[in-house]
Amino acid sequence: MTPADLLNNAKAKGVMLATAESCTGGMLSAAITDIPGSSAVFDRAFVTYTNAAKMQMLDVEQATLDAYGAVSEEVAAQMAAGALRHSDADIAVAITGIAGPGGSQHKPEGRVCFGVAREADISTETIEFGALGRDGVRRAARDHGLALFARALGVF
Repeated sequence: MTPADLLNNAKAKGVMLATAESCTGGMLSAAITDIPGSSAVFDRAFVTYTNAAKMQMLDVEQATLDAYGAVSEEVAAQMAAGALRHSDADIAVAITGIAGPGGSQHKPEGRVCFGVAREADISTETIEFGALGRDGVRRAARDHGLALFARALGVF
């Protein structure tokens, strides 16, 4: 689904969107706002690259960061919930991951955790994109974020 298709579907359903991004640094929100008329359905974006930003802007808990690390489904869930709480959006997608280069045995390059919040419903998933290189991982995460919005809208 293209960003334009996503926006048309959101507009038809009267749904506002928000993003909370870490490793993608705003690429998901940029893909959406590149489309003319996106302000009709895109409320805001949170680019929270540091743990401090995640806590200050999205209410991610220090205890969650300490227990699971920034690249975790637990943090992605709190990021998505925080984006929904601090916006006028109906759906929020959060992205946090290891774009590379590097990583570790426990958190390899290409691991990206996603959170989707809609009303009281929060879902998460982890995708292992592999060592695609920094740009490749970030683009793959952006594209998956668009697909998550589409899924939340019931488009596919």
